[in-house]
Amino acid sequence: MSGTTRAISRRNDQVITFFPHSKIAIAETRESLGLFPGLLKSSDSSIGDSYRLKSLGAERMTGYEADVFQLVPNDSLRYGYRVWSEKKSGLIIQLQTLDLDGKVLEQAAFSELQLDAAVNVAKLAKDASTEGYRVLRPDMLKTTADAQGWVLQRVVDGFRSTACYQRPVAHIAVGLSKNGQTTMQWMFSDGVATVSLFIETYDPRRHAREGSTDMGGATHTHTRRIHDWWATVVGEVPPATLRAFATALERKK
Repeated sequence: MSGTTRAISRRNDQVITFFPHSKIAIAETRESLGLFPGLLKSSDSSIGDSYRLKSLGAERMTGYEADVFQLVPNDSLRYGYRVWSEKKSGLIIQLQTLDLDGKVLEQAAFSELQLDAAVNVAKLAKDASTEGYRVLRPDMLKTTADAQGWVLQRVVDGFRSTACYQRPVAHIAVGLSKNGQTTMQWMFSDGVATVSLFIETYDPRRHAREGSTDMGGATHTHTRRIHDWWATVVGEVPPATLRAFATALERKK
């Protein structure tokens, strides 16, 4: 609804971003698609190491009975969450992200919800159609940080590496870089929250300011120049957590 005009179609982890002005569509596979409404889909058995579960009873939400509970963080490296889960399906119908003092940072919820409703397949197909668009499919190559010459000198408590990719740089509404530039995306998770660490070649025309930026709500970024490289850490976690990742990142000698 703001910035460059675009529309996004998502089916599971398959995402197509449409840019109407340039008639370009970028088709990608994304393993991390945010907490809402998929928070409870994690099968990570170590969530209890970083959070404790607190039952808050039951409430009626968007016409459905829901169990309400809270994930309370065990330290200041992550936020807490208040969750409304539909009783029969387990679907999350409302999610609040809470700061370190328990205040609501952001909220996501269904304004209207129909469970077991008939699906209009024709409409879905039309919304996801790329007819008339030039479709770009960035090649995401699985790799490791070690193979790319990077290491974290200190582990950030509770977070574990989940994936690492090498991908071409995509310029919004323009398409993929034609000069072969690539970005490494190194992903971490504590079973609930995720952090992505992006590393690319330093470009003084685009990379001017180091430090932390509040993206609104619970999302923050932290940037750091490392010699000829530029690192950007993004996540719905406290700024101090992102700084911990950025300062621990080092180029292997």
